[in-house]
Amino acid sequence: MTDDTPRQREAISLAPMAHGLENMGAEFLESMEEGQLPQGNSSLSEGVGSWDKASKHVSRWRSLQLTGRARSFCREHKQLFRWVLTGLLCTAFLAFLITACLLDFQRALALLVITCVVLGFLAYDLLKRLLGSRLRRCVKCQGHSRLNLWLKRGLALAAGLGLILWLSLDTSQRPEQLVSFAGMCVFLVLLFAGSKHHRAVSWRTVFWGLGLQFVLGLFVIRTEPGFVAFQWLGDQIQVFLSYTVAGSSFVFGDALVKDVFAFQVLPIIVFFSCVMSVLYYLGLMQWVILKIAWLMQVTMGTSATETLSVAGNIFVSQTEAPLLIRPYLADMTLSEVHVVMTGGYATIAGSLLGAYISFGIDAASLIAASVMAAPCALALSKLVYPEVEESKFRSEEGVKLGYGDAQNLVEAASAGAAVSVKIVANIAANLIAFLAVLAFINAALSWLGDMVDIQGLSFQLICSYILRPVAFLMGVAWEDCPVVAELLGIKLFLNEFVAYQELSQYKQRRLAGAEEWLGDKKQWISVRAEILTTYALCGFSNFSSIGIMLGGLTSLVPQRRSDFSQIVLRALITGAFVSLANACVAGILYVPRGLEVDCVPLLNQTLTSSSFEVYQCCGQVFQNTSLEFGPEALDNCCRFYNRTICT
Repeated sequence: MTDDTPRQREAISLAPMAHGLENMGAEFLESMEEGQLPQGNSSLSEGVGSWDKASKHVSRWRSLQLTGRARSFCREHKQLFRWVLTGLLCTAFLAFLITACLLDFQRALALLVITCVVLGFLAYDLLKRLLGSRLRRCVKCQGHSRLNLWLKRGLALAAGLGLILWLSLDTSQRPEQLVSFAGMCVFLVLLFAGSKHHRAVSWRTVFWGLGLQFVLGLFVIRTEPGFVAFQWLGDQIQVFLSYTVAGSSFVFGDALVKDVFAFQVLPIIVFFSCVMSVLYYLGLMQWVILKIAWLMQVTMGTSATETLSVAGNIFVSQTEAPLLIRPYLADMTLSEVHVVMTGGYATIAGSLLGAYISFGIDAASLIAASVMAAPCALALSKLVYPEVEESKFRSEEGVKLGYGDAQNLVEAASAGAAVSVKIVANIAANLIAFLAVLAFINAALSWLGDMVDIQGLSFQLICSYILRPVAFLMGVAWEDCPVVAELLGIKLFLNEFVAYQELSQYKQRRLAGAEEWLGDKKQWISVRAEILTTYALCGFSNFSSIGIMLGGLTSLVPQRRSDFSQIVLRALITGAFVSLANACVAGILYVPRGLEVDCVPLLNQTLTSSSFEVYQCCGQVFQNTSLEFGPEALDNCCRFYNRTICT
């Protein structure tokens, strides 16, 4: 009986009775709809009481009727209202953009470029929706396999000849670029020698991936628009990250934020993670990831899932990117899983990007390295572990990106900040542990070295000898190779966070105008070596990340634990080579930028502090015996640097 009672109540409440007292309200509403008062119901007449009361009910019903009609009208024309609102917003934005361009075109140039890029993608989506199927049919009807084959061969030959001609002309004044090119070739040969299936390598994927990497590097490093755009983007990120000080100063106080490393850098990760979570909730990150993935998939011929994962790695970490394709991990081939792992090892997370920029690392180089690593990771992964199975995800139509679990904007921001607490705690714990372990290892090695009369034996010294050829193949000058090799060893055996921190200290000493050599130890490295090292360190490929990668993927797909364990080390090595290949491309393309300093007016004025420009100019003073520099220039230099000429 207890089970029947709710059912009866539900039936009564939902369905009005045909007769009796329960139908009184329905009869009254029907009569009001006809504009009449019911006459046959005595109980209802008694409830109304008088004609005045009945007229009030009539007016109330008419107002409800009008409200219902308005709601139905809004529902029927909802799409029209949406288009009108969108048109008004677009018109307002267009008016704002035109006004900004008329007032100051240079100031509004960035907004204009971003608007044009977005409009271009929207126009492409519209054309694809309207004419996509028709164009595909035309291509299929007019395409000839033999003609397409010869066209591809012609393009490949033209690209190869163009690269050879460009290298022969461009490296005539800077032969160190040829060293970077030779290093790239050596790394590719080593990876091919360790390939899982040599005959199954898809050279289209390899060459297109390396070509996209080279084109991106050429745009960023060599072309003025690309260099200015990425420099501007890096500057804006630095300004954006500076807003973290407002929150961290309120929580920790100004003194701690200015002086303590943990309170300077780690709050940036919280802020950046919060912003990324909001962008994912709004769908902006998914839109960008899909566009990047589409470009790589069309050119390289890779599957949708692996391409989406690698494109996502540009913005998120090695454990977050697989979440984008979580429903498909169980059915992915081993080659596709290898790509997912390699992409995670070859890039860094957006939150850590902000932390490295706060160290003083060149922001444009970091952003370019993370973007260039995506196509290179796909290319080298398919070189090391080619596809020999049939993928289920060749078409992107069945692969969708989610928007997360947040229900509103506030929840997304809060969730992003909460998730970052775990990342911050993990980074802090790793820094404490790894730096302590490094100090212990160095003390033990120094103790062992003293027993055999080897002074100053350390982990960094061993790495500087073992990895020195690798640094040289990247295109680093030989005198800078020991320092760069040390940083590569720290990145590989500890983590890239410690390595970037060390690199920032070298850069700060150079910018402060410190002596290049202090005894037999180099205090700083050249600008070229700094840039190449920035590219080479940009990635999670270190041995401590093996556990992170296996733990993240196994938690998503526990039944594939053995598959993940089988290829994780191969993916780690491939990811490390992706970062080295990035550095080689930067070495091929890098040219010194910036105006030369006029040393005479700089040194002939009273200086209160040294700098890298002062150091360079003082080098000319100490080597110059002419009277071009006055005695005040020599006095300025002798105040900062100790030379025999000063005595």
